[in-house]
Amino acid sequence: MAEAMIEVNKLSKLYLSGALFKKSKPAVRALDDVSIRLEKGKILGIVGESGSGKTTLANVILKLTNATSGNVRINGIDIAHADRREMKQLRRSIAVVFQDPMANLNPRFTVAKSIMRPMIVQNVPRQEALRRAEEVMDMVKMDRMYLDSYPKNLSGGQLQRIAIARALVLHPKIMILDEPTSALDISIQAQVLNMLLNIQRQLDLTYVIISHDLNVVRYISDYIAVMYLGRIVEIGDADEVSEHPIHPYTESLLSAVPYPDPKMAKERKRIVLEGDVPSPLHMPSGCAFRTRCKYATEKCAQECPPLVDRGDGHQVACWNK
Repeated sequence: MAEAMIEVNKLSKLYLSGALFKKSKPAVRALDDVSIRLEKGKILGIVGESGSGKTTLANVILKLTNATSGNVRINGIDIAHADRREMKQLRRSIAVVFQDPMANLNPRFTVAKSIMRPMIVQNVPRQEALRRAEEVMDMVKMDRMYLDSYPKNLSGGQLQRIAIARALVLHPKIMILDEPTSALDISIQAQVLNMLLNIQRQLDLTYVIISHDLNVVRYISDYIAVMYLGRIVEIGDADEVSEHPIHPYTESLLSAVPYPDPKMAKERKRIVLEGDVPSPLHMPSGCAFRTRCKYATEKCAQECPPLVDRGDGHQVACWNK
């Protein structure tokens, strides 16, 4: 079995909600029994509607928030019990690219200063930091003349390339990309995705891509995990999940993806889900998706289905499919 860079085991995350001084507060279960194993040099795409728990999962992996139960191991290190030295090592090995690069770049810093900042914090000599900044600019296909520019002078695609360059300067082993192309035009999206794939292959990086866009996830990923209200409902090889979806929720997401051929798009059946996503404060019993599922039975209301391997690692949580 190949080396695992990220191992998530039975992870749960609860947030208390309600009035500040109430003794009993309802809990929002943002993650519920999530397990993932991602091998070195592979790309996992996590997809789902807003509120499905995608970003919360990334925050727990990054240790920006602590899990309520379960554990996360990064490159063999349990982050919940890592000492200071191990955490410093992990911080250098994991990079993150956020959805809105403008909000994450200091408008008073030049591009050079923004890229060099992580290295300066890590006590890298200034000349070495500048040399590395020039290298990563080449990697993201940006002219070095932009090192003297300010964020306000750059386009959205250029800003996202700068954010990716900054993430690369400390030689990470893992990159977590939260909606990296959602704010970009379609043509720019393709350029950025191809660039990310080239960098991943060149440096043998491990990616976690978070997106609501199945087209993006399907194009770049080796594996796809579909999340619904804090649980993984389907996970497996990207081609297998895309071409042969089993869970009704995955089927509905794929049916909503725009199709380039008008004739085939017209022939394709659109699956429209009825009802709204349940409130996390008042989750339905059993399977959380049953209130919107045409296949739901009494068993779905009584018991939550576990992830079951349907062959070749294609796992699905559904009683009736």
